[in-house]
Amino acid sequence: MPIRIPNNLPARGILEGENIFVMTESRAESQQIRPLRIGLLNLMPTKITTETQLSRLLGNTPLQVELFLIQVSSHQPKNTPQEHMIAFYRSFDEIQDEYFDGFIITGAPVEQLPFEEVEYWPELCHIMEWTKTHVHSTLHICWGAQAALYYHFGVEKIPLKEKLFGVFSHKVLYKNPILLRGFDDEFWVPHSRHTTVRWEDVAAIPEIKILAGSEQAGLYAMSTQYGHQLFITGHSEYDAETLKLEYLRDKNTGKPIHVPENYFPNDDDTQPPMVRWRGHANLLFSNWLNYIVYQTVPYDVMGVGRGERTDEK
Repeated sequence: MPIRIPNNLPARGILEGENIFVMTESRAESQQIRPLRIGLLNLMPTKITTETQLSRLLGNTPLQVELFLIQVSSHQPKNTPQEHMIAFYRSFDEIQDEYFDGFIITGAPVEQLPFEEVEYWPELCHIMEWTKTHVHSTLHICWGAQAALYYHFGVEKIPLKEKLFGVFSHKVLYKNPILLRGFDDEFWVPHSRHTTVRWEDVAAIPEIKILAGSEQAGLYAMSTQYGHQLFITGHSEYDAETLKLEYLRDKNTGKPIHVPENYFPNDDDTQPPMVRWRGHANLLFSNWLNYIVYQTVPYDVMGVGRGERTDEK
C-alpha cells in the first residue's frame, strides 16, 4: 500500500523514481480506507531531505499511511525555503486538537546545547506532553530520543570525548522484541552525534526496556510498555550519501572530522560508501507501523489516549 503525501511535495518524484508506491491526496480521497495517521515533527535543518528519507521508509510497507508534516512555531528554519514550509507544513497549534496513530520526533543539530537553552525547548516539552494523550506510539530519533528521555524520565545526555561518526554494529538484547522482529543477530546503524546517554541511567528506569545496543555506539533502541514511547539513538533513515555529505562539508571547511567508521571501503573517501543498514531500516519502520501501531491502535483514532487498544498483549 502507498504513503499518502501532498500532491506537490518534492519527495514524491524521488520516491516514484525508486518504485515506491506514492499516493497523492487527490487520489487517496477517492478511496474508502482509513490510513494510519502519522505525524512528523521535523526538527532537522535539511527538512526536504529528512522528509524524503522518512517517507521512503514509511511508504515501503503493506499499510496505507497519511503523513502530516509539522514544524515548531518558535524557530524559523534557515535551510529550507519558506515557500516549502508554508505549502507543506502545519504548526503544532494547528494540529494540537487532532489524534495520531503514530508520531515521529526527529533529531536536531543542537545536541551540544543544554536542553533548556534550545530556542524551541518549551514548545517541544509541550508537544512531548501532548503525545501522551493524543498519539498511540511516538518514535523519537537521535537528539529527539535524548530530549524525550530527559523530559519524561530525567535522563541526562553526556558529552562524548570525540564525535561518534560512522556505521556501527549492534545486537538485539531483549528477548523477542516486537520492534526488532526479524532482525539479524548483528545489524548496522549510522550514527552522527557528540553526546550519548549512560546505559546505567536508562537501565535504572523500570518503565523502559532496553531492546538493542552496541559496544561502541552505546544504547540504540528503547521502549516503554506497548511501545507507546520508542527511543532510537541512531539514524537508520539515512541515505547512502548522508554521512559522506556531512563529512565532506566539514572537511572542506577545515573543521575537525575523521572519516566515518565502517562506511567507505578501506576508509577511502574517494570510493562509494558501503550501505549495510538499509534492510534493517526498512524492517524497523515496518515493524513499528504494523505490530506497534496498526495491530493495537483503536479503529477510531479518537480513541487514542483513552486506553483503547485492539490488543493488550
